[in-house]
Amino acid sequence: MEKKVRVRFAPSPTGGLHLGGVRTALFNYLFAKQHKGTFILRVEDTDQTRFVPGAEEYINSCLAWCGITPDESPEKGGDYGPYHQSERKGTYKQYADRLVASGHAYYAFDTPEELDAQRKAFPNFLYGQASRMHLRNSLTLSAEEVTDLLEKNTPYVIRIKIPADEQVSFVDMIRGHVTFDTNLVDDKVLLKADGMPTYHLAVVADDHAMEISHIFRGEEWLPSAPIHILLWRYLGWADEMPQWVHLPLILKPDGNGKLSKRDGDRLGFPVYAQNWTDPRTGELTQGFRELGFMPEAFVNLLAMLGWNDGTEKEIFTMEELIERFSVERISKAGAKFDFEKAKWYNHEWIKSSPAEKLRPQVEALFVKNDIPVPADPVVLDSVIDLVKDRCQLLTDFVTQSAYFFVSPKEYDLGAVKPKWTPEKAAFFMAFIPELDPALSAEELEAQFKTLALQFNLKPGELMLPFRVMLVGGKFGPGVFDIAIRLGVTETTKRIMNALSTFN
Repeated sequence: MEKKVRVRFAPSPTGGLHLGGVRTALFNYLFAKQHKGTFILRVEDTDQTRFVPGAEEYINSCLAWCGITPDESPEKGGDYGPYHQSERKGTYKQYADRLVASGHAYYAFDTPEELDAQRKAFPNFLYGQASRMHLRNSLTLSAEEVTDLLEKNTPYVIRIKIPADEQVSFVDMIRGHVTFDTNLVDDKVLLKADGMPTYHLAVVADDHAMEISHIFRGEEWLPSAPIHILLWRYLGWADEMPQWVHLPLILKPDGNGKLSKRDGDRLGFPVYAQNWTDPRTGELTQGFRELGFMPEAFVNLLAMLGWNDGTEKEIFTMEELIERFSVERISKAGAKFDFEKAKWYNHEWIKSSPAEKLRPQVEALFVKNDIPVPADPVVLDSVIDLVKDRCQLLTDFVTQSAYFFVSPKEYDLGAVKPKWTPEKAAFFMAFIPELDPALSAEELEAQFKTLALQFNLKPGELMLPFRVMLVGGKFGPGVFDIAIRLGVTETTKRIMNALSTFN
């Protein structure tokens, strides 16, 4: 019988959620949904020294914003809990002890000072085959000495004993056959002195306990694969080992190395899903949501970083991604992050979204920026539809539509004054009586051009001043569309206010 698909996203609550982490969650989710499987959120919080308050709530918020909803999680529960690693602490030591008993792991009593001395003496020091027999551990001490040290509660760690001269091979669903030489792998710590497991032991024990079928994780975990495969084997679970999927890195825009928060700070774009404030330093790191990205666009652009469906199609809904996703179409090569392309995705989603979908977010931006929200939603919807093609980010709706509800306080005089004449001022005074609420934008434009000819002025020379009068600058949709939506009274008021500044 085919194994039921169960996948997990297992972040550590140590800070902001990098877009690479969200992509890992997304690919897990798409694979699970496509195969009618289960998507699990497991919080790997065993390293209490790196725990950051609020980070878990932040992770939950990011996934909820993206529409990546776990089937099992600390919040939702499930039959395979608990879903915090720290709550499973009591289960790990038995596996470490089993590995020691079978000769696949050993006690290491070396003090931090002794290990520091080794690192100073040997710059490339690794605790492993070449060094283990010269150090203080249960392989070099007698059974009596080990028993005595344990009875005296001497601090120790448990390390895996990596075999010499072996090839550890596995099939990665993206990369095919991958082989590691065990002579290049060190004896990683499995159980720390405080009784907490390291990632290596905990991840294998939890994936087995939760019956995980496929492990989607970043390419940076490839060097850990031989350790994990040996643990699956040594614990007697080789036949139940999940299939492996090591996802390509998300690279800096120039392709030289993995994209980091530092790169985003340096180049002026976010790498976190949402704003994150470090509770220790108070440092705020901007997120895609607060910058003005739609969640649908964020998910869409993440999916296309290292995957495509084999066609030219680039815009996908979540439902389409679930339907078309396949591991076979994930690239082995890293994907360069292009912020201009990211904004393009957002622009496409804004353009194609109906006004009523965008309205709640635009209203929230208006409130934040002290712009009055019209009581009639139809009014705001008409403005949204008029300007959305000009908005790459949701925050652009503030500059692109605020002038419909707030008169300009400043004018781009540099665009008007050099070519301003008394004849143009006279034209606009004569144009005010031409305004009529019964006119369409096209009819108003025709009136405008006819009057311009009567004043021996070129209509093109009057369009820009008219725009600046109404909106304050050289932006916005068709100027006659703006005038019609403002209405006769407001348009008249703005022309008069501007004339007093221009003259």
